[in-house]
Amino acid sequence: MSRKKKLTGEEALAAEFAAVDHSPLLESLGVDLQPEHLRLALTHRSFANENGHLPNNERLEFLGDAVLGLSVASQLYITYPSRPESDISKMRASIVSRYGLSDIAREINLGPHILLGKGEQSTGGRDKDSILADTTEAIFGAIYREHGFETARDVILRLFAEKIDNATVSGRHLDWKTTLQELCAELKAPMPVYSATSTGPEHDQTFNAVATVAGLTVGNGVGHNKKLAEQQAAQEACQTLRETPLLVQGTAHKEG
Repeated sequence: MSRKKKLTGEEALAAEFAAVDHSPLLESLGVDLQPEHLRLALTHRSFANENGHLPNNERLEFLGDAVLGLSVASQLYITYPSRPESDISKMRASIVSRYGLSDIAREINLGPHILLGKGEQSTGGRDKDSILADTTEAIFGAIYREHGFETARDVILRLFAEKIDNATVSGRHLDWKTTLQELCAELKAPMPVYSATSTGPEHDQTFNAVATVAGLTVGNGVGHNKKLAEQQAAQEACQTLRETPLLVQGTAHKEG
């Protein structure tokens, strides 16, 4: 009985890359990439190291970081002509932060496309802010290498349009779950509770989240991962409680 032949690093890379349909990702980006460029951009060092130290996406990440920074800085300069350098510098830092980038990564459902080593896969690497942010920058680097600065800038500005239009000097990442907790405390209501369900295959799941306060459903959210769905549910809950605070106001002491 013959043993199954162990794949070489390059063969493992090709097989892992081919196992996922990357067309939805390219559609979200609005640009085509040659398979070899996209594959490199998606190759995290954990996968590369586990398969014979293949090339990874860190050099593209370095390049994409520079393209991202210039693109966002230029647009902020145009969008906020009366703001001083100190303000637009803080705005840029917030937008291109790990949190800003991971938000975009989740919006385009990047996680299932990243090539990760077994260790990172087993610890939820596909939804780690750092890995999502770094891979997003690597993709921007790949777009720049293949299509040039103008195309890369156009992709970036389209993806980050809402963040640029709503940029703040505080630089605080808007976390709706934290905002909802603060609102509940202000209303003397119990802390929110979340529940989530998922549908679809593992590589393309849709999550539905529900936020409840004092036993009442106050928000619903849908997303490509649990975290994004819960954030959307929290955002809707904040709107609900601001419009009708009496729903839960002063209910904290009634629990139990």
